[in-house]
Amino acid sequence: MIEKDTVKLLRECDAGVRMGVSSINDVVGHVKSESLKKYLNDCKAEHEQLGDEIRTLLDKYHDDGKAPNPIAKGMSWMKTGVKLAVDESDGTIADLMTDGCNMGVKSLNRYLNEYKAADEVSKDVAKRLINLEERLAIDIRDYL
Repeated sequence: MIEKDTVKLLRECDAGVRMGVSSINDVVGHVKSESLKKYLNDCKAEHEQLGDEIRTLLDKYHDDGKAPNPIAKGMSWMKTGVKLAVDESDGTIADLMTDGCNMGVKSLNRYLNEYKAADEVSKDVAKRLINLEERLAIDIRDYL
């Protein structure tokens, strides 16, 4: 049970990291403020580093990880495109990113509760990813 829950939690973290990186890539080219761009690029780099760590852990279990849900990714991409077409401001980007961070935090906490038998290493990874998402949402509040 421990191994099964560990792999499932790591898969969800992998999907969350990939979704976060993809979302940042979708908006960073539209950012006007250098400081907001720095927050996003720094967060993206931390996501990528954590993603490498997650994939190393998944390799130990001979698992390929998990891509983000294509429907969720598509809906996010459409929402981003529509909102930016109407208002391509840093405030819109901060709003989109804050919504994404909040959804990520909510989902990851749900998975932490669901996969209680996961090992402590994978739980720590999930908590670090949650902290990354929470910190970005706080850091970009001034742009809302």
